[in-house]
Amino acid sequence: MSFGPSSPVTGGPQTGLTSPTYTFTADVAPNSYSEQYAVTTLGGTQTNVVTHSVSSPFTVTMERPAQFKQLGVPNPVTGIVTNIGRNVFVIRTRKGVTPLSGQAKQTQLIETRISVPAGADTADAVNVRAALSAHIGVLWAGSAGVGDSLIDGIL
Repeated sequence: MSFGPSSPVTGGPQTGLTSPTYTFTADVAPNSYSEQYAVTTLGGTQTNVVTHSVSSPFTVTMERPAQFKQLGVPNPVTGIVTNIGRNVFVIRTRKGVTPLSGQAKQTQLIETRISVPAGADTADAVNVRAALSAHIGVLWAGSAGVGDSLIDGIL
């Protein structure tokens, strides 16, 4: 199955949000190798959180490489592949936030870049998936702590 968040999505735990959920609607992606969804409905208690609009975006985009890299050719003597390209995928969340009361919204940007060595998708798919599972698990388990650090600057 390709990228396409089931809707609604339960958000990670955050200080000040109670059981947050986000309903997505397919949006126009910025290019032909991306998929984008806009948050159109909120659930749970999220006082003062706003959904997507032109002046205050709230979108999630996944972008794949425009051209996939292939595994290089092994050296005929050593058998070692020295030219191993990387296929970089990006998951990007944009959210309009107010920097100061009365000021225009600015766009906060969150990006996760996933750089997969060419060939690992077939030679070691289970470990590619395990790395992603651990990454998402750490973000999920530490969601409130990461959010607190963004606010108080303390790691």
